[in-house]
Amino acid sequence: MQLTTVKDWMKDLVVFVNPEATVNEGLALMRHRYMNALIVEKTETNPEYGIVTSIDICDKVVAQQQNPAELKIRDIMASPVRTVPMTMSLPECAGLMKSLRIHHLPVVDEEGKIVGMISATDFLTIAEAMGTNFKERSLR
Repeated sequence: MQLTTVKDWMKDLVVFVNPEATVNEGLALMRHRYMNALIVEKTETNPEYGIVTSIDICDKVVAQQQNPAELKIRDIMASPVRTVPMTMSLPECAGLMKSLRIHHLPVVDEEGKIVGMISATDFLTIAEAMGTNFKERSLR
């Protein structure tokens, strides 16, 4: 079976949000861009990238009955965010996601700049392509 890298399957659309934005503003970005995760920008008060996912919204807003108009992104984000290099193999990436119990991983280039995102949902398509030994690339 042909092994491919994260770069071959990542989404190169990454949406950034300011940590001081309200969760409502983040939700609007997620809905309008059809995204399940946002990268939280680095700022003077937020020196590391963060991430907010749909699971964070479920667990930290809805389940706890918090008002998203009053919460800031920084209140619910995970930071610092775990990243993977573009050159990581798909099995290694899947194993990392499993061991960390996470569903989204930002992908970085050689300089450490976030250039993409790979998610558990992408692995549905990857698994289907594995069934054709990656011959059916139109699945992407």
